[in-house]
Amino acid sequence: MRKLLVIGIGTGNPAHLTVQAVEALRSLDAVFVLDKGGSKSALTRIRQEICDRYMGERPYRFVAAPDPERDRAPADYGTAVADWHAARAVLLEDLIAQNLPEGGTGGFLVWGDPSLYDSTLRIIDRIAVRGRLPFTHAVIPGISSVQALCASHRIALNRIGEPVHVTTGRRLAEGLPEPLDTTVVMLDGDPALDRLDPDLTIHWGAYLGTPDEIVVAGRIGDVAPEILRRRAEARARHGWIMDTYLLRRPR
Repeated sequence: MRKLLVIGIGTGNPAHLTVQAVEALRSLDAVFVLDKGGSKSALTRIRQEICDRYMGERPYRFVAAPDPERDRAPADYGTAVADWHAARAVLLEDLIAQNLPEGGTGGFLVWGDPSLYDSTLRIIDRIAVRGRLPFTHAVIPGISSVQALCASHRIALNRIGEPVHVTTGRRLAEGLPEPLDTTVVMLDGDPALDRLDPDLTIHWGAYLGTPDEIVVAGRIGDVAPEILRRRAEARARHGWIMDTYLLRRPR
């Protein structure tokens, strides 16, 4: 039976890989990547560089295919994402069947940690439910952007004895949950920082853990213009951006 490994690779810094992740890489016969195209092909290149660095002379296949298109402004977000995941499952099922022999081990290199705002595990579940391609799978955790953000700012994620809310930019538009003091925001393609309480403290970071890392912290009313400016400049320079931020209510 084929075996699939879902490997968390951190935020793009090769040093973020755990010993477990490196050992998993060295067991692979094939690596599968869905390439988002354009400037985001740099994300595929970084995966290739990680493989080259840690897999040594082990022969393996690096299988990249264009990621299916998705509706970026759907009337029904949930349905649009479900349709996208279904298309990805069909494509990956074919790629695995064609490029991974029975008894082989294939891998997916996932940004951050596979459990946090990533679709790979859900797509693998879809392939399993289809029942056409028997396989087993395992997950190797990785350093998430939340951990990398706190490390770069040298802060604790939570206040003493208090919970943390992790959400997306899309949900942040509904407002910060009461009475939580700490909220981490991910996948915010167009941060509306000027609409937030100016007295909130923000710890923001982009390209975390890489040579291109940018971090800014302070009162939103003071630093929001700088964050938005530096974010726009970096996105124009690289063609893509991955950023995360933590918000705290004042005490």
